[in-house]
Amino acid sequence: MPQRKLFVTTALPYANGKFHIGHIMEYIQADIWVRHQRMAGNMVHFVGADDAHGAPIMIAAEKAGKTPEQFVAEIAAGRKEYLDGFHIRFDNWHSTHSPENTQLAQQIYRDLKANGLIASKTIEQFFDPEKQMFLPDRFIKGECPNCHAKDQYGDNCEVCSKVYSPTDLINPYSALSGAKPVLRTSEHFFFKLSDPRSMEFLKKWTASGTVQPEVLNKISEWLVPGEDGQTALGDWDISRDAPYFGIEIPDAPGKYFYVWLDAPVGYLASLKNYFDKGGAKAAGETRSYEEFIADPATEQYHFIGKDIITFHTLFWPAMLYFSGRKTPNAIFVHGFLTVNNGEKMSKSRGTGLDPLKYLSLGMNPEWLRYYLAAKLNGRNEDVDFNPEDFMARVNSDLVGKYVNIASRAVKFVPGGKLVAGQPLAAVDPQALLRTVQGLYESRDYAKALREVMAVADQVNTAFDAAAPWKLAKEGKGDEAAAVGSWCLQMFRVLTACLRPILPALAAQAEAFLQCEPLDWTNAAQPLPAGHQVGDYKHLMQRVDAKQLDALFEPPADQPSPQPSPASGRGSEPGGESIAPSITIDDFTKIDLRIAKIVECKPVEGSTKLLQLTLDVGEGRMRNVFSGIASAYKPEDLVGKLTVMVANLAPRKMKFGVSEGMVLAASHADEKQKAGIYVLNPWPGAEPGMRVR
Repeated sequence: MPQRKLFVTTALPYANGKFHIGHIMEYIQADIWVRHQRMAGNMVHFVGADDAHGAPIMIAAEKAGKTPEQFVAEIAAGRKEYLDGFHIRFDNWHSTHSPENTQLAQQIYRDLKANGLIASKTIEQFFDPEKQMFLPDRFIKGECPNCHAKDQYGDNCEVCSKVYSPTDLINPYSALSGAKPVLRTSEHFFFKLSDPRSMEFLKKWTASGTVQPEVLNKISEWLVPGEDGQTALGDWDISRDAPYFGIEIPDAPGKYFYVWLDAPVGYLASLKNYFDKGGAKAAGETRSYEEFIADPATEQYHFIGKDIITFHTLFWPAMLYFSGRKTPNAIFVHGFLTVNNGEKMSKSRGTGLDPLKYLSLGMNPEWLRYYLAAKLNGRNEDVDFNPEDFMARVNSDLVGKYVNIASRAVKFVPGGKLVAGQPLAAVDPQALLRTVQGLYESRDYAKALREVMAVADQVNTAFDAAAPWKLAKEGKGDEAAAVGSWCLQMFRVLTACLRPILPALAAQAEAFLQCEPLDWTNAAQPLPAGHQVGDYKHLMQRVDAKQLDALFEPPADQPSPQPSPASGRGSEPGGESIAPSITIDDFTKIDLRIAKIVECKPVEGSTKLLQLTLDVGEGRMRNVFSGIASAYKPEDLVGKLTVMVANLAPRKMKFGVSEGMVLAASHADEKQKAGIYVLNPWPGAEPGMRVR
């Protein structure tokens, strides 16, 4: 069979933070597949990169007092310890903020334009008058026009799931400054996905086996016309206005590519960087990047999460096809990683799984690789991490079954020299290798491991039935040696089957067996009689329950969660943990008083603040500024009673001096429906009364 040439990527992580466990799961899934391909003799170029552009990074860098370039460079510098720590071996790691990505993205744009698939039109969009910038949808908030939930993003409501335009929001405000955004017109560029050519191509491409059936069902919703004859897939806005950290659009001063246009081009840019600096040549590739990527026989695969399906299965292949480039052979979509039967991970609740913390506790990275592989298949399904199941699978399967074979068998092979003998069980090593190889190819790692462990069970059972310790005691040393030798031969076959998942453990096993690195071909040939194996050293420790307890301990600056009667697990009332304990003396230092809102008016120049005139029963009025404008109209508050912190030191603000603080309740997560609620005492309370 001729050698296949593959180009493999994972989704590009956004360069605004460290890797989380979801990244690590995806990289492990792809790394296993790549290692399998190399065991089959195929040439694989496995590349990744940081997604470094966009308004969020520009804003985060500004807050950190750094340039965007400095900000993303510092993030990139921390990637290696994660990848090395979990034995994830990319051939190249690059950045979308690179000359290669600029050149490729601009050329793809020119090719799309030459093909008549770029259009421009003037649109209205929100502009922040304080920040002097057009606002991305996710930086505009307001009241949902459908369910009227407060503080919803500018593109969709996370309470009722309604999708809308930012201009549909009620009382919109800038999430950056709190200012009321104004509508301004701007010329934008669009990729004409609604063009009949685009629709025809996408229907054929998505239905040709390039995506999993469940993914096809989902994206078909975008491609099937509705009652009005129109599909949900409209033209795609691919431009953003300055200031913006990104790649400039050719011949359009002040215009930049939307981050999602240049991000997937980063796959090609990383591959080109790898070729140009000689990495591919060192791996045996004789062609240039241009020759390799243009070859119809080159296979291109992307591993991604289910949250970015649209961009990768619709926008990206259309960009490639209509710019005259090769389209991906397949997009492999996986689900999310949850914990304890579907619970969302949360650091403060002690249900977060921090990859670096895992490593710092001395936990074997291959425990995690094995456990995740035992849960992963070729479908778009969520993966659940259960600590008890994790410990049981590693200790029982990996140590108790697989490693146990070598540690028991070698004791009965005198001098470590293998002898010939008959199989002790009806196990066909070649059939096992073929089956497991096929399951790796379809990414059904879970089934592959079930097959491997079933055979490990058979080997252990056969060893027990043969009872070599009895044979040795009876003076039948040759028979005992044959038993041990056959078990070590099977241990070698099982090692080959586990090698893509457990590369470090497999290397240790190969060193013990004193055999060449295993692949799908040589593993089928048994070691000859007389082959010398090395001294056995314990290959893997068991998981300690104390390590798992430490892994899921909340951070030191977070209080231990209180048990929830309903679930037995921790909970966060109002979206945040209860603050650390204080004494009654601490509490009495805060003077809380009933206050009457005598007057309330908007604050000129701010959409976030209201100016309150309060009567606290002290013979004078107090002036207080409160950030509740998104929740209340001034006229609705006049005459109402509330609670204020009366002994808070006055604070000089841009709009005047604030002489206290009005108390209000809200959910810690701004995306929740709760909104803001000013405290309102029961009837009968009077201004000046102290709250005790």
